[in-house]
Amino acid sequence: MRNRLLALAGLLAVCLFAAAQQNQASRTLKVKLNYTGAGKVDQNHKVFVFLFDSPDFVSGGVMPFATQTASAKDETVTFGAISAPEVYAVAAYDPSGGYDGASGPPPSGSSLGIYAKEGKPEPVRIEAGKTAQIDLPFDDSFKMQ
Repeated sequence: MRNRLLALAGLLAVCLFAAAQQNQASRTLKVKLNYTGAGKVDQNHKVFVFLFDSPDFVSGGVMPFATQTASAKDETVTFGAISAPEVYAVAAYDPSGGYDGASGPPPSGSSLGIYAKEGKPEPVRIEAGKTAQIDLPFDDSFKMQ
């Protein structure tokens, strides 16, 4: 009887540990870009994709926690090891070719795209241990001032 209880307790501990690991598992996000603006996207004129953990990015209140680049108008970029259950995605096309993505906000004149619904930034919800995918189309109608 004692051995059965010990075996049951051990099994329970393993199950609880596995569940805790799954809850803390990282998340992955794939962002499918579709830039239909006039600019040429290549190795020198990239599209930068930024992830934020708060919608306060619209007022400059938070910095991105992850950045990826694309060298084609319709490329998919992948972000791994995301810990936040909700993220906000923004794309910026660099028309000058001089932006590095780390030196501050995109330069004036950069075309912007925001993953949004009904005119406001929409969070992308990602379950622990899962991969989410979104489409992020944008053009030249909204630009950095």
